[in-house]
Amino acid sequence: MDQYLFRTYLDQCKFVEETTSWIEILNYSDESLNTIDEHRFGPDERRVEFYNFLHRRGVFAPKKLKEGVRLLNGIRLIVQKDAQQDETFAPLHVSLKPEDYSSMVEIMRLPYRAIEGTSVVGPFFWAALDHDEEDPHMQIIFRKSDVRKKGKTRGWELMLSHSFNTGLTSGFVKGTPSSDIDVSIQTLLACASQAMHPFLLPMIVLSHDISIKTDMKQREAREWLRRLEHAVSMRQEILEEESNYIKETMINLDQINRDLVECHSQVLWKRPQAYQETVRSFGIALDSFWSLARDRPETYGKDAEKLHNSFVSRLDFFNAKLKGIENYAHITLERLSIQRAALYNIIAQKESKLGLQMAVDQRKLAHAAKRDATSMKSISLLGAIFLPATLLASVFSMTFFNFQNQNSDFSPAGSGNDSSTSTSTSTSTSTSGSDGDSGGASVSYTVSPSIWVYFAITIPLTLIIVVTWLLWDKKREAEYAQEDKDIEKGIDKMEQKIMAEMRKRTMSTARTWNVAKS
Repeated sequence: MDQYLFRTYLDQCKFVEETTSWIEILNYSDESLNTIDEHRFGPDERRVEFYNFLHRRGVFAPKKLKEGVRLLNGIRLIVQKDAQQDETFAPLHVSLKPEDYSSMVEIMRLPYRAIEGTSVVGPFFWAALDHDEEDPHMQIIFRKSDVRKKGKTRGWELMLSHSFNTGLTSGFVKGTPSSDIDVSIQTLLACASQAMHPFLLPMIVLSHDISIKTDMKQREAREWLRRLEHAVSMRQEILEEESNYIKETMINLDQINRDLVECHSQVLWKRPQAYQETVRSFGIALDSFWSLARDRPETYGKDAEKLHNSFVSRLDFFNAKLKGIENYAHITLERLSIQRAALYNIIAQKESKLGLQMAVDQRKLAHAAKRDATSMKSISLLGAIFLPATLLASVFSMTFFNFQNQNSDFSPAGSGNDSSTSTSTSTSTSTSGSDGDSGGASVSYTVSPSIWVYFAITIPLTLIIVVTWLLWDKKREAEYAQEDKDIEKGIDKMEQKIMAEMRKRTMSTARTWNVAKS
């Protein structure tokens, strides 16, 4: 079944070409024959060299040894330690041609299941015996792929197979420049004498992956958190150290919010729980290997046992270290959650205050509009009362003016029949028809000398009305001003009530928004 699934997945994979090299470490009973070689496959004869390396032919053929000298152990790897292609760690992508990849897996007896792990995430570790009684092999898959950065995939991969009969570990190693594969290979070459253990390279990679960098990241995140706490809680230290969170005497909440997110991401970098599971699986695989290796003292002697015990001790060290990082990161995450809640509380309070202020302004606008409407009504009322046409109609309809025909029997009220006794002033005008008729009509315009009475009453009355309206309007403005003050007092009481129901803050309201020194 494994072979069939391997072929099925391999047919679906796409090929991306990477620079490939080989590493061969061979340890003999005669130490003078030990070899450590690392070379790149030549571009002209790469395919021939590749298959010669797999089959140990040509320059890669085993040495002819003297009598009594034997091969103790070794490591033979196909390496791509500087993978540059954008899709090199994308799912269903291989960096060797499908036929070459298939030959490598079959000849080196690498795990067929590795092709099914091209899309696994996080640190992934798997190891198992192939249960071949004649030539048992310990197969190992150890890889980690990360999200794209600048359009390129990132990660590293180990695919190993260790023969208990020959003591040789064969495999395939690949990593991008951002990984620790290059430095891990250098460490492997420096530890060539310990090549008898198949977990040597995986242990080196694991050690580099959870190195001191992880602790430093957590310490940096905690220091970052301390600055954020100073900014949110408005401790005095912010005035001297965290000035980047102050902009024109105001707290830059946007910057604080962004830094909270970035700090949270940094704390979750290389999550210790994932590596704890990897270490646990590593320990189980070590026990499985040694349960078979201890029965082969000719291949795995005291040096191998010491190395194995060193690996077990190192795993215990990693467990203790990761547990400490886990507790440290947990506290940091809890403190970040508190600061985030406090920041959201501050923002909510600010929004509430702004909402209340907007309500006050809107209500003031409504009252102003109402006052303007009342003023317009007053003006309209005055206009209706003192409309000029109405005034003229009223004036000329009074008996002070007489535009009647003199031939009519009408005489102004209060005037006698004797014109000589009249106290009014008269002006007469005669007109004749166009046909020369002598019977023209005479019209008299008469203005009473008592017309001053009308103006003497009208002007004071108008002044009295206007002054009364002005006084009434001034009193009304005072009432409106008092209403605005009452509105503001009511808003303040409402705000205090809302603030009392919200989460209590650890900093003063005044200093939250304005940190200018008095």
